[in-house]
Amino acid sequence: MTTIKDVMTRDVKIVSPDQSLRDAAMAMAAHDIGALPVGDHDRLVGLITDRDIAIKGVAKGKSVDTAVREVMCEGIKYCFEDEDVVHVADNMADLGIRRLPVVDRQKRLVGIVSLSNICHGHDNARNSLLEGVARPH
Repeated sequence: MTTIKDVMTRDVKIVSPDQSLRDAAMAMAAHDIGALPVGDHDRLVGLITDRDIAIKGVAKGKSVDTAVREVMCEGIKYCFEDEDVVHVADNMADLGIRRLPVVDRQKRLVGIVSLSNICHGHDNARNSLLEGVARPH
């Protein structure tokens, strides 16, 4: 069984809910990533994506100085590092999401898993996930 810890990205960048959209966008650009977990005092409180910044921020006329908390996704979904890749891919497909923060059993952030992490070398997981998140609009 391949677990999430075998495929996840471990070097996770985090943004604070009080940081600005500019800070989040600059971190995404600097690290060539499209999402950042939002952490508040060692607690995962949300996730912000480049799409959140564009749709919930810029398109609604929000300033680049707007706090991340105003556009981030709350009610964060996550997976555990010891879960099976196929199981997590099925869950991501059901939820229609491309990225999930990864936590240990003490619920500390240890990584992030994305569509690209799962798609390399895991045919069953890839097919399930792609069917769930790559639907035409």
